[in-house]
Amino acid sequence: MNTGKTKMDYASMFDEQLRGCVLVFEDGAVVYEKATGFADWPNQVPNTPATRFATASAGKVFVAVAILQLIEQGRLSLGDTIGDLLDIDLKQIDGAVTVEQLLTHTSGIPDYFDESVLDDYGALWTDFPNYKIRSNRDLLPLFIGKPMSYPRGSRFQYNNSGYVMLALLLERLCGQAFDQVLNERIFIPCGMRDTGNFELDRLPARCANHYIFDEPQKTWRTNIFSVDAKGTGAGGAYATVGDICRFWQGLRSGKLLSPAMTRNMLSHHSGDEDGYGYGVWLRRSPGGLIPYIQGCDPGVSFLSACDAARDRVAVWVSNYGDDVWRMFDKLCES
Repeated sequence: MNTGKTKMDYASMFDEQLRGCVLVFEDGAVVYEKATGFADWPNQVPNTPATRFATASAGKVFVAVAILQLIEQGRLSLGDTIGDLLDIDLKQIDGAVTVEQLLTHTSGIPDYFDESVLDDYGALWTDFPNYKIRSNRDLLPLFIGKPMSYPRGSRFQYNNSGYVMLALLLERLCGQAFDQVLNERIFIPCGMRDTGNFELDRLPARCANHYIFDEPQKTWRTNIFSVDAKGTGAGGAYATVGDICRFWQGLRSGKLLSPAMTRNMLSHHSGDEDGYGYGVWLRRSPGGLIPYIQGCDPGVSFLSACDAARDRVAVWVSNYGDDVWRMFDKLCES
């Protein structure tokens, strides 16, 4: 029977120079999977599909889902404000910033890593040791005393601090530590057994090291002094490529949110023509908007997209900072 689908040569779309892992899941089955490069470069331990990779800012999607769950439970609303919800001295931050403005990067609160000013995440830790960042509250000194970047709601500007604030909201409303909230609300329901916010000095088995090329010495070094010691609401979870597929399956199947809330989450709420939903980026295609999550830290490149029209989930990750975005472009153009 002709289903109307053209069989795709996925191997030809992916950069053979990628060091990391690629997975394409389509029509309920894995149709392409490849792991290359080393999880431990000096010891030549290879990456595999079972390797846990850092996902950087892609972890914001888990925060967004947990917030939307609380909204569906009637414990929170999109219009609630941080001044009413958080037990923090906000100083110069506008207490009238809403939950929705945090979700959509339109809050205007000062971003501790403003990408329009800094292009090297590792530069954050010159005066503030990264090993101190092991919880969401640990990040507050990096932005809580700064003035608003722009009036709340006036424009879109990607904002890490906003998702730290959302994570603090989750902790307060759920009465649990951030890790426990995500485990119980996202990871366990989706069967994501290999996913978590792990501390860099206590990494569990099968976690990749992530490498930065040291130009003066012409060799690789790990990123352990260039990223937070543990993931927060801004991102930093470790996951296998299979677990990321399980997340998308859980989201699409109604395990996490109602169908109506899922559609709302994956709809355009801010940004440019393609723009941003709640915790997800959006890419326009002939079949409609494709939601995707992405992250980039020193030594980390991550992207995953869910194309409902083709019943396809794709995941690309590199623990050497390779260009996964070019491969996403190739897939979208196919």
